[in-house]
Amino acid sequence: MTMHHHHHHSGNRQTKLFRIIAATVLTAALALLPDITVLPLGGIAKGLIYYIIIYIIIGYDILHEAIEGIFHKEVFDENFLMVVATIGAFSLALYEGSGDYTEAIAVMLFYQVGEYFESYAVGKSRRDISSMMDIRPDYANIQAADGNLERVSPDDVEIGQTIIVQPGEKVPIDGVIVSGQSSINTVALTGESLPREVHDGDEIISGSINMTGVLHIRTTKDFGESTVSKILELVEDSASHKSQSEQFITRFARIYTPVVCYAALALAVLPPLLQWLLATPTLSTLTLTLFTPWIYRALIFLVISCPCALVVSIPLSFFAGIGGASRSGILVKGANIIEALAKVKTIVLDKTGTLTLGVFEVTAMHDGDDADKNDEAEQQKLIEIATLAECASLHPISKSLRRAYGKAVDHSRVSDIQEHSGKGITAVVDGRQVAVGNERLMTSIGIEACHCQSAGTIVHIAEEGNYLGHIVLGDIEKPNSVAAIKALHDVGVRKTIILTGDSKKVADHVAAHLGIDHVYSELLPADKVLRVEELLAAQPKDERLAFVGDGINDAPVLTRADVGIAMGGLGSDAAIEAADAVLMDDDPLKIAKAIRISRNTLNIVWQNIIMALGIKAVCLILGAFGIANMWLAVFADVGVLIIAVLNAIRAMWKR
Repeated sequence: MTMHHHHHHSGNRQTKLFRIIAATVLTAALALLPDITVLPLGGIAKGLIYYIIIYIIIGYDILHEAIEGIFHKEVFDENFLMVVATIGAFSLALYEGSGDYTEAIAVMLFYQVGEYFESYAVGKSRRDISSMMDIRPDYANIQAADGNLERVSPDDVEIGQTIIVQPGEKVPIDGVIVSGQSSINTVALTGESLPREVHDGDEIISGSINMTGVLHIRTTKDFGESTVSKILELVEDSASHKSQSEQFITRFARIYTPVVCYAALALAVLPPLLQWLLATPTLSTLTLTLFTPWIYRALIFLVISCPCALVVSIPLSFFAGIGGASRSGILVKGANIIEALAKVKTIVLDKTGTLTLGVFEVTAMHDGDDADKNDEAEQQKLIEIATLAECASLHPISKSLRRAYGKAVDHSRVSDIQEHSGKGITAVVDGRQVAVGNERLMTSIGIEACHCQSAGTIVHIAEEGNYLGHIVLGDIEKPNSVAAIKALHDVGVRKTIILTGDSKKVADHVAAHLGIDHVYSELLPADKVLRVEELLAAQPKDERLAFVGDGINDAPVLTRADVGIAMGGLGSDAAIEAADAVLMDDDPLKIAKAIRISRNTLNIVWQNIIMALGIKAVCLILGAFGIANMWLAVFADVGVLIIAVLNAIRAMWKR
């Protein structure tokens, strides 16, 4: 069964609606005529010609698809079922001479109404995703040679060029603000409506809306590499990743349709043959009249068994679920991910940047006896030595030290900087040999470091072989972290686990406060992958494991977990590439929300499967016993389709 005819555009939709209305009006007009023979050619087989014209108006695309299907060797699809059933109904009416052709037309008409509904719903969820995606910038402003603004296509802007964004415009390309200040709104990207203040020197991402001031932005990426393009690409690809239930339906239809066709054939031929054999098996009694009621039942059987409700509503439910998630700033890369998210029972979190801000603050300074250093000048000296030694490092800790130091760093005072991986830094500051780092560094240069009792990251400082003291840095927890972990447990996650490179003391402290089940601390990035693999190996077959990281060095783990979730996808390209789901902002509460939306979507899918198959089964039995007529058959089919489609759209509104 093929899906190739489900890509209706709105233009098609208008004509389809027009055809539905025209066919309905014409059929009603013919039915109301007291005697069709008054029309020219109306006497031929009781007005057959007029009914055929209406049939072609309402069904030409289905006929075309069915014929195409036969040529492409894809005989059994739902178009084929419909054509066989309707042409069969025409032939029966012709043979019986009843002139009752409305049934055949009604079948086609209802089928088209169902198709119309479905294309409307697909259009609606597409629109919804694209309104979340109303971030595609149409132009960029650059300063022309004459000093005026010139609008150009974002594709034509080169890296390093300056673009100007007026109030109310979208930022078209990622970059850094050169001049100007403004508040920007990222609701289209994150679902977060609070505006954020920005000024020169700040990075700004495409898709944000500039609210108040004029911004001059130096671009740092091509349009094709910018956040907006990445996100749009993700969303457009999401439809191509099929879920297991969708794949199941495709396989199901491939086996199901031929089986139904042969069953219908058997229903038309075997019972009357049996009757004939049991009565008087002579050639004179073997007439067509024996077969007509059974042929009629077989046709009804065909109409009822058409699997459109399933075929349409399942991909649609997933699509709507992905759309609903995107409105909350959660990008899910496909229906298969929605399915996996719904089964997540273990969540592994990277601490820094996920549950904590990844911003360190100096919380204390101690001298060699672990007593507080109260003397302002000595505190300043510790910070200064540490900052100068760390001045070339990109580590978050060195950034925090620079912030605490608060002055410009004079690089000329520092020379001979050496990084000792996993330990710290040695350098020459003001001509004196200093060491700044953790206890392992102190031990390696033979200095007795003092054991500090504070929870935090501890930076020891030694100068010319003397221990000066240490600085305690604490990572700040995100305001929602406690609520986020609680929400995860509420949504049925059994195990929450923290993986972190931080010291055991810090990690245990955070975990206890947040209510985390397990902590693995002091890990290198490679250890994280190993830990995740152990957890994956240990989990039951029908459960899934999600890893949440901020994507700075998590790409390998994100790829390895069943579901890799990247936080603050606005930050890191690598994370967006590697992850299966991207939380656009930094709010850990969204993890539970993503699981809730996925569960809800999967529930809707199952409701639709059970409802469609259940109603079909009942109608098939009624049809085989000759209780149901063609009208009920069509109504069952289209009614189920419409209910399933409306149910699928509900997946959009889950909050």
